[in-house]
Amino acid sequence: MAVEMDEAKIERAKIMRKRLLREIISWVWLFLALFVVESAVAQSRLIPSGSMENTVLIGDHMIVSPLGYALCVPYTELHIPLWRNPKRQQIIVLESPLTHSEDLIKRVIGIPGDAIDIREGVVYVNGKRLNEPYVLRDPDAMGSSVENFPPAGNGFFQGLTPEWAADLHKYVVNGKLIVPPNDYFVMGDNRGDSYDSRYWGFVPRKNIIATPWFIFMSINAPDGVWQPGHIGERLATYLTIFAHPSEVRWHRLFRPL
Repeated sequence: MAVEMDEAKIERAKIMRKRLLREIISWVWLFLALFVVESAVAQSRLIPSGSMENTVLIGDHMIVSPLGYALCVPYTELHIPLWRNPKRQQIIVLESPLTHSEDLIKRVIGIPGDAIDIREGVVYVNGKRLNEPYVLRDPDAMGSSVENFPPAGNGFFQGLTPEWAADLHKYVVNGKLIVPPNDYFVMGDNRGDSYDSRYWGFVPRKNIIATPWFIFMSINAPDGVWQPGHIGERLATYLTIFAHPSEVRWHRLFRPL
C-alpha cells in the first residue's frame, strides 16, 4: 500500500513538472512575440516639440514602424539598420546625429545624389520646386540665412554647429548642396522652429529608425509635460483627461501620417 502511494506521489509530481514546464514555455513564447513586435513591427513615440507643426503637434502620440528600416532592441538605444531606405518627403524617426541618445522626427527633403537649393523658403530639388503643402512658414523670415540655403559666403549663421560650418562648403556645387551617398537631408515642417540638417548636417542611413503610421492619442497640455524627465507631470496629465476629456484632440486620433 505504501509503495502504491509513493508511486502515485511520483506520478503527480511528474504531471506537475510537465504543467510547469508548459507554462514556462508559453510565457517564454509570449515574451519573444512581444519582443519581436516591439523591435521590428510597431513602437510608440510621443512628440515633445513643435518642429513638425502643423503635421504633428506637441502632445501627439504615434505608432511608428521600424519594419524594414531598423531592428530595434526594446528599452535600449541599440538598433541595426535593415534593407529599406526612406523616400523623399517621407516622415521618419531618426537617432539624433548630435546626441545619439534622443529620437527626432523630421521629413526627408534630400536623398543621396540630390542637389538642394532653398531660396526665400522655397525648396528646389534637382532644379525643380518641391511641392510642400504641409510647410508652416513665417513670411517675415523669408530673407533670413536659414531660409536661403546653402548660405553664401563663409557659411556661418546663428545656430550652425562648428563641425557643419567647417564641412558645409565641401558639399556645395554651383550654389547647391549635394547629398552624399548613404546620407539624407532632413527638415521639420515648421521651418522657423526646427533644428535640422540646415544647422547640423546630414543624417547617416544607419541613424534612421522608423516611419510613423498614425496618431493614436493627442493631448493638449503644457509643452514641458512631454519633455524627458517629467514623468510625474505626464502621469498627472493622463489622469486629468478623465475629468477633462476636452483636453484630448479627438479629431486627430487615428490620423495617418
